[in-house]
Amino acid sequence: MNPINSFGDWASGSIGKNALLVGGGVALLFGMSQVAIGGPVPMTLQTLAVMLIGLTFGFRLSVATVGTYLAIGAAGAPVFAKFAGGAHHFVGGTGGFLVGFLVCAAIIGFAVDRGITKGWVGTFAALLTGITVVFALGYAWLAHLIGPEKAWQFGVAPFILGDAIKVVLAALIGKGVIKGAGDLAKL
Repeated sequence: MNPINSFGDWASGSIGKNALLVGGGVALLFGMSQVAIGGPVPMTLQTLAVMLIGLTFGFRLSVATVGTYLAIGAAGAPVFAKFAGGAHHFVGGTGGFLVGFLVCAAIIGFAVDRGITKGWVGTFAALLTGITVVFALGYAWLAHLIGPEKAWQFGVAPFILGDAIKVVLAALIGKGVIKGAGDLAKL
């Protein structure tokens, strides 16, 4: 049995259990968003959290989790990087990236539900596809706002290496730690 799917199977139980998982995922996203390195556009661990949520929760729960996080942030709660919040983040420079988080979680969760992530190749393919969509949506929106060259220079290029490392970390965590969580759930 795929360790990632076994946790998803366990998590697909009651509404209360799912609500707790969504709440825990939102808390994870909030916490990882505050781990920020850099200047005006910090590198955070948000994308790592999004990928881990997709790997562990599958499609429905990951979409519910990231969607809830985004809705809470849009409503003004300071859950985004540097304790920011508000709907203006969706029309500003981060809008495409924030929407990309939801699509990323959906893609990875879908791959998990279909068994694509059973092996390393499928796991990396799902993670790389998800993070590429984050970059594509973020770049497209940012290019619309500030032009393609500046969007690449400030919104994509500085983050490629960091997010490549996060893809590797997500795969390693997903294939190791999550297996332990799935085994624990069987008790």
